Amino acid sequence: MASDRRIKNRLASLIISTTIVCSYTSCKDTRNADYTTPELNFETSIENDFSVPKGWQITLWAESPSLYNPTNMDVDEKGRIWVTEAVNYRDFNNDPKHHLNFEKGDRVMILEDTDGDGISDTSKVFVQDKDLVAPLGIAVIGNKVFVSCAPTLFVYTDENGDDVPDKKEAFLTGFGGFDHDHSLHSLVVGPDGKWYFNTGNAGPHNVTDKAGWQLRSGSVYTGGTPYNDKNEPAQLSDDGRIWVGGLALRVNNDGTGLEVVGHNFRNSYEVALDSYGNMWQNDNDDQVVTCRVSWLMEGGNAGYFNANGKRTWQADRKPDQDIFSAHWHQEDPGVMPAGDNTGAGSPTGVVVYEGDAFGPEYRGMLLSADAGRNVIFAYQPSPNGAGFDLKRHDLITSTQESTEAYVWNDIDEDKRKWFRPSDVTVGTDGAIYIADWYDPVVGGHQMMDTIGYGRIYRISPKGKELKTPQIDLSTIDGQITALLNPAVNVRSQGFEKLLEQGERVVGKVKKLLESDNPYHRARAIWLLSKLGPQGKSIVKNVLKNESDPRLRIVAYRALKDDAESFKKHAAIAINDPSPQVRREVAISFRDKTWEEIGPFIQELFEGYNGNDPWYLETLGMAMDGKEELAYAELLSNQPEDPLYWSNTFASLVWRLHPKSAINALKERALAESLSPDLKKQAVDALAFINETEAVAAMLAIHKSSTDERVKEMSQYWLDFRKSNDWYALWAWETEKGEGFRVPDDIAQLNEILLNQDTPTKQKIDAGKEMAGSLIGGRLLISLAANNQLSNEVINGVSEAIFNNPELEIRTLASEHFKKSGERPFSITSILELTNDVSKGENIFLTKCTSCHKNGTTGNDIGPDLSSIGEKFDKTALLDAIINPNASIVFGYEPIMIKTKSGQALYGFLLSEGETTVLKDMTGKQMVIAADDIESKENIKMGIMPNAFALGLTEQDLANLSAYLLTLKNSTL
Repeated sequence: MASDRRIKNRLASLIISTTIVCSYTSCKDTRNADYTTPELNFETSIENDFSVPKGWQITLWAESPSLYNPTNMDVDEKGRIWVTEAVNYRDFNNDPKHHLNFEKGDRVMILEDTDGDGISDTSKVFVQDKDLVAPLGIAVIGNKVFVSCAPTLFVYTDENGDDVPDKKEAFLTGFGGFDHDHSLHSLVVGPDGKWYFNTGNAGPHNVTDKAGWQLRSGSVYTGGTPYNDKNEPAQLSDDGRIWVGGLALRVNNDGTGLEVVGHNFRNSYEVALDSYGNMWQNDNDDQVVTCRVSWLMEGGNAGYFNANGKRTWQADRKPDQDIFSAHWHQEDPGVMPAGDNTGAGSPTGVVVYEGDAFGPEYRGMLLSADAGRNVIFAYQPSPNGAGFDLKRHDLITSTQESTEAYVWNDIDEDKRKWFRPSDVTVGTDGAIYIADWYDPVVGGHQMMDTIGYGRIYRISPKGKELKTPQIDLSTIDGQITALLNPAVNVRSQGFEKLLEQGERVVGKVKKLLESDNPYHRARAIWLLSKLGPQGKSIVKNVLKNESDPRLRIVAYRALKDDAESFKKHAAIAINDPSPQVRREVAISFRDKTWEEIGPFIQELFEGYNGNDPWYLETLGMAMDGKEELAYAELLSNQPEDPLYWSNTFASLVWRLHPKSAINALKERALAESLSPDLKKQAVDALAFINETEAVAAMLAIHKSSTDERVKEMSQYWLDFRKSNDWYALWAWETEKGEGFRVPDDIAQLNEILLNQDTPTKQKIDAGKEMAGSLIGGRLLISLAANNQLSNEVINGVSEAIFNNPELEIRTLASEHFKKSGERPFSITSILELTNDVSKGENIFLTKCTSCHKNGTTGNDIGPDLSSIGEKFDKTALLDAIINPNASIVFGYEPIMIKTKSGQALYGFLLSEGETTVLKDMTGKQMVIAADDIESKENIKMGIMPNAFALGLTEQDLANLSAYLLTLKNSTL
């Protein structure tokens, strides 16, 4: 720890500067509707420890012992920073004797810079609570402090302002993910005055709001903690919809009106809203190369699981489909575009910077922390059709570039990668603050830093003194000041106080429409829409006459819930020249009846250019539950022969895939005159229609098509769909369990082992004979897992089972059988060895590619390692190889299924529903009918063999880890 302390002492007195050059082009007046966003060009050279844009500085604002292991931050109107700590994070996987541990529970801390010198000088405990186990979110809203800690969103109320809670309540409860990263995250107040938050996919989430409305959501995801052992997909909430995986949620400030505003994420760490009402998030992947930053369209399906949560992306991956498209179901109808692929990483906090401290060119900058990549990514989102382009830049990083290879010191690791930003927020002074969970690993399932060290950095412009403003919420001027503040939940206090004043503040709020900062104008529009008829009239005028489409969007969003005038507002916006405004009309149609929206459907469709995936998805949302009516309405304006449909209409039919289009889609799939892409589009659309007629059409296409590509596609869909959505629709020819029958000779040996009267020696002999085969080995492991083998038998057959020719058996046996000669490895000793990258590459090719891929090399069984060097340092890599079961990645936790025919099957769960589909260690899929399953059990042992089982020496590990660190995706 001595070297760590030197780093800390040096950082405490360091103001870090760099020679990064930042230039901007095409930055026009933001009032102009024809606006573009800046491009950032970085030329980087590293001085000291961090790189930041030219003219910026980064200082160490606070560090342990003022706080430990920070997970999330918020700012109050006094400019103080509130922090949730996760000291007791995953204690089931950390030894409390060798880690910092709080017996009284985790804490919420208040930190403050009282003398205005840019460094925190006070720290106090607001609350320490045994109910807080690694809380992941905090929001300070007036005298109420919301702390997100699954299963509960707690609210602590400080009634007398002494920074001690006087009351604790469960605001909402029932979220899955206790002591799990994929759980309840932070709350933030939106510009509309509603409260937004999200939760990861560690369900099930069964939550009842204050009005009695029930959310029920789940998926096939389990694992990550011993508490997350059950989940359930395809649940219906009280709105009649199936919500899946991670969710973004919105609720009124009294706890009523809970609703889902986006779903089917993996683990978006938090949702950030800008003043226009746009939602932004990042999302984690399955240890491959597909983390992302996205604009979240209201109601959007982000595509991690299939539509009902019964299948993983691995189950749904199509032949030759790239991982990013498969991981986020990008080629399925009903899924929003995924956004920016940031590669391998661990995305955490997000925020939109709307202040003026760094200049107007940085206004609207989306900041995304990635703990795995040691970086704060920056974006200036630019409109593209009905969606956005997201061009990524490394804004702040502890390494030269987040994707660049490093020169490694063989003895002392590069501590630059210990910078693990868990959150990024904006202070009332306009500075940017970054929480750093300083650790050699990326959270995940354990901590390597035993002292819980944490830091907060402050980023500010050089030569500009940023002061914490004095905000007096008792006066209208103070309320206006709060509304214009760059700290999100502080400006919400100004919003609420002004709202209480009613129409008498309309004049002062209206003046904000003259602001040079468009985000101030947006906030004024939201507020005016709630300030009686006078304020609403001003907003209606914005919708009709404002030149900036972003503000017209705000106006429509603010007015769309006015039931009496809904049609009038929709009639104005549906013909707006901006596809983004028309997008909002489509979104607002989702929960309307056909009688309300039918007259607008043709106009809405005519605004679609055929090439905008965002607009197409909004059309699908507008027609959700009304697909047959919309199809019939729009079909009347198309040629009678489906072969002559317009391409825009054909793509909409793919998105809607109504039952009444089955025959037309069949004709298009078989038509020789259509292009291959259009025929594929028709075949794919049929595959998403869960009707017997669709199965018959697909069979007919496969039988009759003369196009080999079409025959291959239809065969794929038939083979795939009969294991899930079409399983019960057709009389498929199946083996009905015969494929899982235990051979007679192994069944006889199994009976010998189960017979209590059989002598021990005879049982050992039978076990040794079973241990030589795949099925016999599986049954032996099953018997051991169910405590049906004595210690004498286990010891007697251990050597034989570890000689089984199947890697699956040798690996899984390690949980219950004892392998002689296994010895511990010393990571410290390995780090001291000189390494040879070329020899490490050879070890990877000979030992690892049977399960893992690097680019196109290797097999797609375990996690893809193409970018593993971007995410881990050497210590973490070595720990993962030596102790592979300490943190098993979702999708790679084996389960054991005992069939009624007596066989034990092991593999990765791909889907669960009409059938259960497993993938074994060779990549083969096993489809098991529900009525063939006797029992199903998660097993603790992963399928990755440890270093000893692979026959690796410490020198091999030094070489292999050095090679793995070179694996980076240079295209990201």
